[in-house]
Amino acid sequence: MKINLNFTNKGQAAIGKFNNEELLEIFGRYSNTLMKKYSIEVTVPAEGNEAIIERGVLSVYVDKIECDVDTFFKELGRDVKVPLKKRLTPEDKLDNVFKAETIEA
Repeated sequence: MKINLNFTNKGQAAIGKFNNEELLEIFGRYSNTLMKKYSIEVTVPAEGNEAIIERGVLSVYVDKIECDVDTFFKELGRDVKVPLKKRLTPEDKLDNVFKAETIEA
């Protein structure tokens, strides 16, 4: 199943402080950590994600789903806030980073 993570306005401002490779690495690492807790396989491919910042979208693939997908992505959103906030100024607020949208079931 393909899922697009559509970045919010504040999320887009935060990811703008990173390059594409850093974003792929952050989302891949945090997804892998959460997969130890949730029964789901998430792949963060480089192909198709060459312009994350410009598009404001990161596409991921999920497979072998045996958990609540919404809960997984809510927790992923909370987790990735940590590295994203490190490059923001203290005045910048970061609420929701992205909204998960199922593209292909």
